[in-house]
Amino acid sequence: MRSIWGSKLKLAFAATAVGGGVGAAKIANSDDPATALKLCTTVPVRLFRLSVTAAAIAFDYEYSLMGLPEDSDERAKVEHEVHTRSARRLEDLCFKNGGIYIKLGQHVGQLDYLVPLEYAKTMRESMLNRCPTSTYHQVCHVVKKELGGTPEEVQHTHMTDTAAADFATVEFIVNTLHRFFPSFDYRWLVDEVRETSPKELDFLIEAGNNVKCMDNFRRLSPHIADYVYAPTIYWSLSTSKLLTMEFIEGPQVNDLKGIKKLGIRPHDISKLVSQTFAEMMFKHGFVHCDPHAANLLVRVLPSDRSSFFGKRKPQLVLLDHGLYKELDTYTRTNYAALWKALVLADVKGIKENCMKFGAGEDLYTFFTSILTMKPWERVIDPAVDHLAINDQSDLQIYGPEYFSQVTELLRRLPRVILLMMKTNDCLRSVNNALLQRPSLESFLIIGRVSSEAVIEEKQLHAKTLFSRISVWFEEISLEARFILMRMALWALQFKKSLSL
Repeated sequence: MRSIWGSKLKLAFAATAVGGGVGAAKIANSDDPATALKLCTTVPVRLFRLSVTAAAIAFDYEYSLMGLPEDSDERAKVEHEVHTRSARRLEDLCFKNGGIYIKLGQHVGQLDYLVPLEYAKTMRESMLNRCPTSTYHQVCHVVKKELGGTPEEVQHTHMTDTAAADFATVEFIVNTLHRFFPSFDYRWLVDEVRETSPKELDFLIEAGNNVKCMDNFRRLSPHIADYVYAPTIYWSLSTSKLLTMEFIEGPQVNDLKGIKKLGIRPHDISKLVSQTFAEMMFKHGFVHCDPHAANLLVRVLPSDRSSFFGKRKPQLVLLDHGLYKELDTYTRTNYAALWKALVLADVKGIKENCMKFGAGEDLYTFFTSILTMKPWERVIDPAVDHLAINDQSDLQIYGPEYFSQVTELLRRLPRVILLMMKTNDCLRSVNNALLQRPSLESFLIIGRVSSEAVIEEKQLHAKTLFSRISVWFEEISLEARFILMRMALWALQFKKSLSL
């Protein structure tokens, strides 16, 4: 035990030294020595806390599981307990350190099935709706510094103050753990947070994303543009650290009680959410990658009048435009082709498009199962509801025994696809909260929009009369197929209603 704690302390002191070096560099180059000096007293504490937490988690796994047979019930029980303890340790660390750690925790909370479920559930329940807040004094300080006026909405000061040291130390810890425990390889997550967080911390980038998103709906998806909204930006009152925008009131997308009070059917919101993000992914190539429930509000469509039955049309309000990802034409088209193949149970198309993303012969079936949360046998089942999550056991198909395959797949896939997978998980969670039953229609919407995107791309490249006619016949065939699938869905729903 003495050697274990000795290793823990070595790791802790090494990480503190790394962060301390970054903090010293910050003081040397800072225009505000007082703030930099303050950081020098807080950064080492934060780094030492991170180091001790990481070491405790690593050695908890190593020694709690030591000697337990791989497939035994006892190991599964102990592993669940270690996951839970470690998730709580990580949660406590994120709240105590704040700043970039909150962002990292939010990422982990939305990586269902890419990290152990205990981590995803713990982070999701605590990080999305109960984040630390800045004091009024801190808010006033930022506003006065940026505008010389009174506060509206500002960036938390702790988000940028210690960012450089935080990134350096988290990267050091993850790399060190990977060196000692090769199966622990979450370096891709650190890379992703390092790339996206600076963009999320610049409110002018967020404001630009807001405007571009709405412009894309008006130009490329005018049929639903009125049903999707983002708050108006007040540019004259905004800077990189201060964002002033329209205040919008409405229930979160998973607040069933609040939604029903508005006279809106959850089913209509589920369809709108699916349509909105399908258009972003497959047609716009500019995707809001943080669509958890706290970032999606619902309100009655401003121009809507109540129907005869008192039902209202919904409008989806998108918040927090800091994290977007652009898909180039190749990635966008192939990702659309992959989802088209998945919805239509096209085995050849599934394999072909998975291979384009680097999944390989050995992991392409595994990749599709993670995307759909269905075992391969169900993915290629031609039944209309083959992709609907209607069996809780399907959610558990990837346990610890598949960890090495998950790690290898994440290493191979482009990072933009990892973010699309995260977005899929968020949307699946929203739909499940709204309907509390299988979302069969969501997959039909995804299939239709992805097919439209593939056809549109083929039409752009159809140069000869024969190729144009061929694309036209493919479009007619797909339309007929989706009509038949829609009819089959109605029949299935009618049959289920009779059995209730």
